Amino acid sequence: MKKIAALTMLRNDDFYLRKWVEYYGRELGRDNLYIYFDGEDQQIAPFCAGTHAQAVPKIGTHVTSAEKGRLKFLSGKATELLSSGYDLVIGVDADEFVVVDPRRGQTLAEYLSEVPVKDSLSALGLDFGQKIGEEADIAEDRPFLTQRHYAQIGTRYTKPSIMARPLVWGSGFHRIKGHNFHIAKDLYLFHFGYFDMRRLQARFQDKDRLSQGWGKHMKKRSRAIRFVTELPARDFDRWTAWARRIQTVVRPPYAWNKPAMLGLKIVVRIPERFEKIV
Repeated sequence: MKKIAALTMLRNDDFYLRKWVEYYGRELGRDNLYIYFDGEDQQIAPFCAGTHAQAVPKIGTHVTSAEKGRLKFLSGKATELLSSGYDLVIGVDADEFVVVDPRRGQTLAEYLSEVPVKDSLSALGLDFGQKIGEEADIAEDRPFLTQRHYAQIGTRYTKPSIMARPLVWGSGFHRIKGHNFHIAKDLYLFHFGYFDMRRLQARFQDKDRLSQGWGKHMKKRSRAIRFVTELPARDFDRWTAWARRIQTVVRPPYAWNKPAMLGLKIVVRIPERFEKIV
C-alpha cells in the first residue's frame, strides 16, 4: 500500500474542515493529514486531534497575492512530505473531496495504490450547487450527499490534486507548472464551496474575506446554484465518461495544461451509490 498524505490550508472555515478531517481521516488515516491555518490568530479546533495541524503566519492580504503565496507554501510542504517517505500527496481546499466511485469497492488509499502516477493525477471535477425549490438549506450534522444531488461538470475543478514527485502547483491547485495532467477513471473531485445559498450569502458579508477581495470571486462562483436550478439534469455515468474524454484532449488557448470542455454547461444528478461518502 502506498503511503499517502493530504494537505490543505484555510482560514475561518471549520464548517468544511470538520468534514475534510472526517473524510480524509477515514480514507487515509488522521496521522497522514497536514492542515495549515492561515494566520497565527487562528484557533485549532479539537476535531483536528490526531492530525498534523498548525497555525502559520498569515500569507498575503489580497486574494491574488495570497493565493500565489499559499500554493507556493503548500507546494513546498508537499515536496517535504514526498522527500520524507510519502509516495503521493493530495493537495486540496477544505471544501474539496477526492472520491473514488463506490462501485469499485475501494477506499481512496486502495485505489491510488493501484493506479500508476508518474508526475500527477487529476480527478474529474464536479461543482455542486443547490437546486432551489427542491433542496433545503444544508444541515451540518448530515452527510452532504444526502442533501445535495446535482452538480455541474466543471473543468475548473478537474485539478492535478495528486502529486507523485516534487512539483509546483499553480493558484488554487488548478495546474502544475510546466506539466500536463492525466484524468483518472472512476475518480472525482467533489467541490462543495458554493452549494448552499444561505451559506453563500453569509460569505458575502464576511469582512475578512471581503477585505481580501473575495467578493467578486464569490459572486461569480454562485453560478453553480443557478446552473443546477435551471438546467436539466443528465445521466451521471454517461456524461462524466464523455466529459473525461473531452477534457483529456481539449485545452483552452491560454493554458495548455488546463482542461476545457468546449464551453458546454452540463449538470448531472449524482447516483445514490455516492450518498454516504461525504
